[in-house]
Amino acid sequence: MTRSHPATNSTRFTLGVVAGAWLAAYVVAVPIQGVIVGVGGHGGEPSDTWPTNVTALSALALWVCFLAAAVLVSRRFGSGRFAEDFRLTFRLVDLLGLPIGVAGQVLLIPAVYWPLQRVWADAFRPEELSERAQELWDRADGIWLVVLVAVVAVGAPLVEEIIYRGMIQQTLQSRVNDVLAVVLSALFFALIHLQPVEIPGLFVFGMVAGACFMRTGRLGMSIMVHVAFNATGLLLVA
Repeated sequence: MTRSHPATNSTRFTLGVVAGAWLAAYVVAVPIQGVIVGVGGHGGEPSDTWPTNVTALSALALWVCFLAAAVLVSRRFGSGRFAEDFRLTFRLVDLLGLPIGVAGQVLLIPAVYWPLQRVWADAFRPEELSERAQELWDRADGIWLVVLVAVVAVGAPLVEEIIYRGMIQQTLQSRVNDVLAVVLSALFFALIHLQPVEIPGLFVFGMVAGACFMRTGRLGMSIMVHVAFNATGLLLVA
């Protein structure tokens, strides 16, 4: 008996198209982010020190470029129906992603880092793992706390799932083994965050989100997983 594949295997996009779209979006976004940081008076400073408004605008610039690239891919190489091409649909059962995301942050991530901390104690100190989130939270107050939550727990999950699962993983699933597609997209997702200490945790989280996408054939559950994962991370440092 053959296994029926979910809709995520029917993408019309080629790897070349998706890779080119992602790279073009990134190349366009980086100088825009540089202008935002420079105008804000924080040129040359590490991103960990940027105020919340600069961080939010920088993230927004990146997201706009990525979403514009995804729209172009949909119109030029897909059906032109964005939600259909990237499986951006939701069902009530996808709310199960919320407890999965919480468990991922509270249980899975500590389990991933426990053996690493036994071997490389200095590199994977708990303080190192939470440092970026802690600094983001400490720098925000008043209305900027609301902005921070919106960026981390709403904007990032939505855009990143569209790009890394809806576009990249979906394309990989139509070309290689489903499991390999999940692993490769999760690895790319982890590496592109450019935070070495976070790579193991983001890789494992990416596989969880990718597995949800693979099994359901839609982004609803993986977005819920991502929302809960990021929101729980903020709560833990609040």
